Parts: sequence; C-alpha cells; structure tokens
Amino acid sequence: MDGAPTLERLAGQDGPALRAAGAWTAQHAGAIERLVRDAERRARKEAAVEIDVSHIARLDTFGAWLIERLRRALTRENNAPRLTGLAEDYRGLVEAVRNAGNDAEPRQKEPGAIVLMLAAIGHAMSEVADTLIQLANMTGAIILAGLRIAVRPQTFRFTSLIHHMEQVGWRAVPIMVLITFLIGCIIAQQGIFHFRKFGADVYVVDMVGVLVLREIGVLIVAIMVAGRSGSAYTAELGSMKMREEIDALRTMGFDPVEVLIVPRVLALIIAMPILAFIGSMAALYGGGLVAWLYGGLQPDIFLSRLREAISLDHFKVGMIKAPFMAAVIGVIACLEGFNVRGSAESLGSHTTSSVVKSIFFVIVLDGVFAIFFASIGM
Repeated sequence: MDGAPTLERLAGQDGPALRAAGAWTAQHAGAIERLVRDAERRARKEAAVEIDVSHIARLDTFGAWLIERLRRALTRENNAPRLTGLAEDYRGLVEAVRNAGNDAEPRQKEPGAIVLMLAAIGHAMSEVADTLIQLANMTGAIILAGLRIAVRPQTFRFTSLIHHMEQVGWRAVPIMVLITFLIGCIIAQQGIFHFRKFGADVYVVDMVGVLVLREIGVLIVAIMVAGRSGSAYTAELGSMKMREEIDALRTMGFDPVEVLIVPRVLALIIAMPILAFIGSMAALYGGGLVAWLYGGLQPDIFLSRLREAISLDHFKVGMIKAPFMAAVIGVIACLEGFNVRGSAESLGSHTTSSVVKSIFFVIVLDGVFAIFFASIGM
C-alpha cells in the first residue's frame, strides 16, 4: 500500500465510488495530478458519491489538497461526496486544507459599463455633498472664532493679519496689473475687430467698461488669487499638518481656526476688493490704449464715452462681489490644508483640489450674483 498512488472507480452500494490508495505525497505529484484530472473528467458524466481513502499509506499537504480538489469537483448542488476510511492521523490535515479556502470571498461578476458609470456618478455626487458639508462646518468654525475675537479683541493677532495682507495683497499687485492689463487689451482689440464691420467702433468702449467693472475685472482677479494665494494657504497649512504643528497648537490650548485661519481669510477679504479695483483700472487702461493705437479712438473720446456708458452701479457690483469671492477662496484653501494627511502626495493632491474647487465656486458665485443683481435692476 506504500507504492505508487492509484485512484480506482468502484461500484458502491449507493452509487459509483472512488478508492484512493498508495502514497499521496508531493513525491508523486505528476501521477496524482493525472489521476485527479481523469477522475474530474469522468465526473462530468457520472459523479461519484463516495471517496474511500482507507488504503492511502502516506498523505501530505499536497495529497490532502488534491483529495479536497477532487471532492469539490464531484460536488453537485452542495451535495459533496462522502470521505470514508480517513485515518485519525490525517484527519486534522484534511480538515485544515478543507477550511483553508473558505475565508476567501466568492468571485463576483464584473459589473457592466452602465453600472460602472452610475456608480461613478454616485461617488461624484457623494464627494460633492461631503465637500459642501465640510465647507459649512469650516464656515461655522470661522464665524464662531470671529465672535470669540470680537468679545476678546486682545487675542486677535494683528501681526499675522498684516503679514498675510502683504503676501496676498501688496506682493500680488504686479501680476494682477499685468494680467488684467492684457485682458483689457484683448477685449478691446477683439471688440474693435468685430464692431468695425458694422461701423460701430465707438461701442467697444461700452463693452470694455461694463465687462471689466461688472464681471471680467473681479473674476480674473479672483481666479488669480485662487491660484496664487489659495494654493499657498493650502500648502502652508498642509505642511503644518504634516509636521503636527496644528496638533501642537491644540495641545497648548490654542484654537487653530482662530490662530491660523481667521487672519488668513480676513486678509483675503480686505485685499481682494483693493486688487479688484486696481485690476479693473489696469484693464480699462489697457482697453483705452488698444482703442487708441489699434482703433484710432482718441483718449479724450474714450474717456467721454466711458463716462456715458458706465455708472456707479457697475462699479459697485464688482466691488460687492470681491469680498464674498475672497471668503470662498479662503475657506476652501484652509479646509483643503486641514485635510492634508502625512504624505507629500496628499499635500500635492489637496493643493490642486484647492485651486480647482476655488475657481469652480468663484464662477458659480459670480453666476449667482449676476442673477441677483439682474433681479434688483443693478
């Protein structure tokens, strides 16, 4: 019985049976594999109801696994064949092999393209809802911190406020002036190019004045602030989060929102209208320069037409939008900074997310304001 492994098919009392004999060990792996394969192939026509292992002389893990594989191949509708004659010495090994694959999860069918698309939409909507909830929480925390500062003004860090105003305000002036100047030039050039076909060159002044003061001036500045200052806020706070400096502030009894976020958001709210005003003036200057050099419209005619085309309401619309856009940029940038985890990849991901979300919400806010001002006649 300690010879080569065999697997014979017998006629049992309850139906066909298999009898294994010999040494079912890894030493005879090739022979055992062929025996089991042949038995599995015959089982497609008529499966055995019993596997007799009483004649097995030696059994190791390899042989026990092949017996279990054979038992599973012969199973029909959860009716597995009986395993008889198993020696007590091998019972624990066979049970261990049988239970080894039970913890694995059954392989699920791959979902279709439509299911995957709907799942992606669901995940995106869930992320949007989470973002709105986090923004509401952060806004509430900033308001509460502002109320505490109003009750105890001596706790407010004016040095931090001035520092951030310099960073997001004064140092941002050159790039804001350059970009808005170029935007004003492009708008004027395109307006003259198309209005000239109808002999209405002078109306380019109306277009430049209204667009710059109501929409383009503040919107371009807000987008630039989101890319320049918002990303800087996220990177600064994210680095502090990675170095556990924010946790250290909490340990020392300080509120990170009051110490780190309020000065930054307030600096943006103060600096944004100033930058929007400077940017609008630079865009108007660029538009007037192009109208003069490209369109032949004299500066005095440009200024005279500009006074007729615009009103104080146009200027007020742009200035009213600016602090709200600044608040949105500041809240999103600080929120993304606080969400950074302990890796450089997380820092880069949240910095990118900060810029994208800020620009998106700024454009949405601009559309909401456009509808609001149109409804009240401004």
